[in-house]
Amino acid sequence: MGENQTAVHRIRWRRGRVTATGRSWRDALELTVEVPGDGAVRSLAHPSLVGVPEVGDEVLLNTTAWAQRLGTGGYALVVAVPDRLPPDPTGPGHLVKARYTPLQVSVQGVDEQDTEHHTAIAEAEDLGGMPVVVADLHSALPAALIGVFATDPDLKVAYVMTDGGALVAGFSRTLHTLAPSLTGVVTVGQAFGGDLEAVTLHTGLLAAKHVLGADVTVVTQGPGNLGTGTSWGFSGVAAGEACNAVSVLGGEPVGALRISDADPRPRHRGVSHHSLTAFGRVALAGVTLVAPRGLGSELGQQVEEDLAGQPERNEVVWVDTDGLDEALQLSPVTLSTMGRGWPEERAYFLAAAAAGRYAALQVPY
Repeated sequence: MGENQTAVHRIRWRRGRVTATGRSWRDALELTVEVPGDGAVRSLAHPSLVGVPEVGDEVLLNTTAWAQRLGTGGYALVVAVPDRLPPDPTGPGHLVKARYTPLQVSVQGVDEQDTEHHTAIAEAEDLGGMPVVVADLHSALPAALIGVFATDPDLKVAYVMTDGGALVAGFSRTLHTLAPSLTGVVTVGQAFGGDLEAVTLHTGLLAAKHVLGADVTVVTQGPGNLGTGTSWGFSGVAAGEACNAVSVLGGEPVGALRISDADPRPRHRGVSHHSLTAFGRVALAGVTLVAPRGLGSELGQQVEEDLAGQPERNEVVWVDTDGLDEALQLSPVTLSTMGRGWPEERAYFLAAAAAGRYAALQVPY
């Protein structure tokens, strides 16, 4: 670095000592860490990255988002246990994810050479008409899954997690709970930690179909949504790109609309501008937009008006929701989006479940 250049510091580093351990799931462990000047800090470790911290260990923390009260969960993140480093990795694979960050990891990709599935992915040409539910928020996943199984409980459903939110699949308690219901999780792009790893969304979708044998696939980003209140500055834009990938590969993209009458922000009431932008302006090959019946006359009319401006390539389908309210109430995971749950955000979860139902009815036989 030249003499006149000043380093830009981007991480709030802290050292602390683990005083208690809490819940654990998939690849995550909650901790309480006593940090000088900050007190007891709610922290999270990913054991596959840093090992398993124990009470009494000194840990190095990234407290940047915690200090700003940002991020899903509000955790400080354990970067290392300096005095007890984990063993060197011994597994196969040379795909590097979270590339060129201090915590880049090597994983084995379903699409890389010299792996058992490389030939299948290399020879796969399309998705064979597989319906793919696309939503911009991770919180839509359980509701979409409920919609599929309420319609046909025998279908196999895969989840493809993109890298718009959390990169570590193990961060998601939703995935931990839903694991018995999913035929598998594929992490794509910079995301990692799924049952299968793929370089791109395209190979991830092909893996869902040709390796996991899915009848239906759900695509969303991981937990944590990034938005700036601008027309294009939100991570959910990638939902439109996901629809393009599905179309290119010969699948059927099904849009799970983000609908709300509880969100205080005008741009997210009715059909959110996120859905209107991603599906209406980014998904250039067309996507079936599923609107749920049973919203009530006022919200239903608002949704109809919001969708009236969609391009001709996007078909709007109103789907019957009989039985979905009851199924959603029995969700194995707590339904929550943007800090609001069921039934406050009934319209949001009903829309995702309706998209799942529609997808289940489109499975080619």
